[in-house]
Parts: sequence; structure tokens; C-alpha cells
Amino acid sequence: MTASPLKIDGAELRLVRLPLLTPFTIATGTMHEKLFPLLTLRSNGIEGHAEGVMDPLPDYLDETIAGAMMLLRDVLIPQLVGKSFENPAAVAQLLVHWRGHYMTKAMVEMAFWDLWAKSLNLPLKTLLGGERDAIDVGVSLGIGPIEDTIERARKHLALGYKRIKLKIMPGHDVKLVEAVRNALPDSHLTVDANSAYTLADMEVMKALDGFGLDYIEQPLAWDDIHDHAVLQSRMNTAICLDECIRTAEHARKALASGATRVINIKVGRVGGYQETRRIHDLCAAWTFPVWCGGMLESGIGRAHNIHLSTLANFRKPGDTSSSSRYFAKDIVNEALEATDGRMPVPKGPGIGVTLDRSFLDKVTVATERFPA
Repeated sequence: MTASPLKIDGAELRLVRLPLLTPFTIATGTMHEKLFPLLTLRSNGIEGHAEGVMDPLPDYLDETIAGAMMLLRDVLIPQLVGKSFENPAAVAQLLVHWRGHYMTKAMVEMAFWDLWAKSLNLPLKTLLGGERDAIDVGVSLGIGPIEDTIERARKHLALGYKRIKLKIMPGHDVKLVEAVRNALPDSHLTVDANSAYTLADMEVMKALDGFGLDYIEQPLAWDDIHDHAVLQSRMNTAICLDECIRTAEHARKALASGATRVINIKVGRVGGYQETRRIHDLCAAWTFPVWCGGMLESGIGRAHNIHLSTLANFRKPGDTSSSSRYFAKDIVNEALEATDGRMPVPKGPGIGVTLDRSFLDKVTVATERFPA
């Protein structure tokens, strides 16, 4: 174990294209593959990894892969390589000067967390303050025919998954939820609208309020905390915010205004672990739970999410379901598979997974290397 500063003596940036087993449809469109940047930071023979969760086009939030690659290549990686950092807070301080680009900055911070944990020969969860060896997980079901959705939900409940999340959009909402609820009356159901509605859709929201949902996730605009507060005041079902929350300050305002009773924390969306822990602790102080959302990550991002979900206030099942639900083959050697709705935390230092380099080379679109 060492507490010495880590000198970044090299970095590698890849663009990876990983085909999905089946298309995944949400309110904003359909994905057929996962295209993502993968960052590796190196120090004295150790590697730390993180992947980006931004999309090719700004249809989830206002970041894009092209913008992220430019910022990493031209600004952030050159600021890291050849320099020494004592801890992740020092790296986060380097990033704080740049506005926005939370997902891009998260890649740098998260890769350093993995590197730092490995240098100390400790699991990432230990440094984050996690408490568990396995976590409860749910599944997110993309938009599809109602009968098919019922069968997919029934299949995953039989596998032990703790929560079923249904993607909804205008015209594919009340009838879907009613059918799934009638077919599976005792299941833990949630819905995710990905910002597809407005307050003018109150009739739909009130109908959804009658189905015993655990929460309704991000029903209104991606940047509108105020209207979610109005909606929550008229609903019995908890509103869960996702896209709206990118900082602890956003979370504070949402909680104080009554806009939400549960927050989906995506470490990439909020800029890294430093901000994630602030949001986690703030929600714990309010006694409101959080959970870990997913962005169809490969094994690198999935392992990061699993370690994060061991923190105490992650009290609802997250989106860290089995990798084999999405990919015929993953880019890591270790199998990240849930059993009876529980996902084991990868063992070993850092995030606990290693790259399958031969397969990674096959699905890599481009590679850039940055020596010291």
C-alpha cells in the first residue's frame, strides 16, 4: 500500500462500438449499439479505467461524444499526463474550472479513482465508503408491444430481479402500465418517461398515480425542477428526478422545493464521485433514498456503478442488471451477472475488472495514446 502521489505517465483514449443484443427503445429514440469513449490512465504500471455515458447526439443531455473526445484530447488529458496527484480531490480541483461537460469530467475523475484504489490495493467501494458485498438490482425494459413487455417483465421477476422499470412515452403509457400491473399485481413497478411529458399531461399523470408505482422517473423537462415541484404537489406517487440533477445544488433545490422524493444518481451525469457522494449524503440527511441508474454501460461502467451502489443510502434497486442482457460479449474478462436479483461486487483492487484486450481491439473504432 502506498499513499504517495500518483504521477500520470500515460493515457489512452478509445472510441468503442459495442453492438446491443436487441434494440433498446425509449421516448427519445432507439439504440442498436453502444458507442462510447473509454479512457485509461496509467501510473507506474497500474491502469485506471472509465467510460463515457454521453450519446452521439444530445438527446439525453446536452453532451455529445464528439465534444467529449475533443475536450479530453485537447484539454483534459494534456493537463493530467506528466503531473502528479495525491488523491481524487486534487484531480477534481483541476476539472472544476471548466463549465458543464459533467460526463466528460466524470471520465477523468473516475479513471483516477480506479487508478488510486489499485495503487492502494483496495476495492473502490472501500475508498468510497461502501458497505456491501452484493447489491439489489432491477431491470429497465425498453418500449415495445404490451404483451411482449408483460412477458419480459414476468421473465425477469422469475429471475429474481427486485424492480421492473417500464419506459413510457405519450401514447404508450397508461394502457401499458395498467396491463403490466394487472398481470403482475405484487411486483415493484416504476416508469421512466425521459422528459416526454408536460404539466398539460396531468390527466395521464393522475392515471399513472393509481397503479401503485414505486416512483415516476423524470416525467417532465430535463432542466425544469419547478414544474416537477408542481407535479409532485398533486401526486401521491413519488417523483424521481434523473436528468434534472447534475449537481448537489440542483439536488438541494429539488428537495427543498418538494420536486422529488427519490433521486436517480448516475455518476457520469453528475461529474464524478465527489459530487455523487455530496448528493448521496444530502439525500440521506433528508431521509430520501437514492438509486443508481444505468446508461447501457459496458463492463467498465457497470463495475463502477456496482461499487458506487454499495453506499448506505442506495436503498432502491438500480439498473446494474446482468451484462449478458445487453451484450453477446463484453469488453471485460469478468462476468458481471446477477443471481436472484443480487449483483456481486467485483473482487480485487479498484473496480475489480480487467479488459479483454483482444476483443476490445476488435470493437475499437479509434485509439489515441498520450505518453508523458
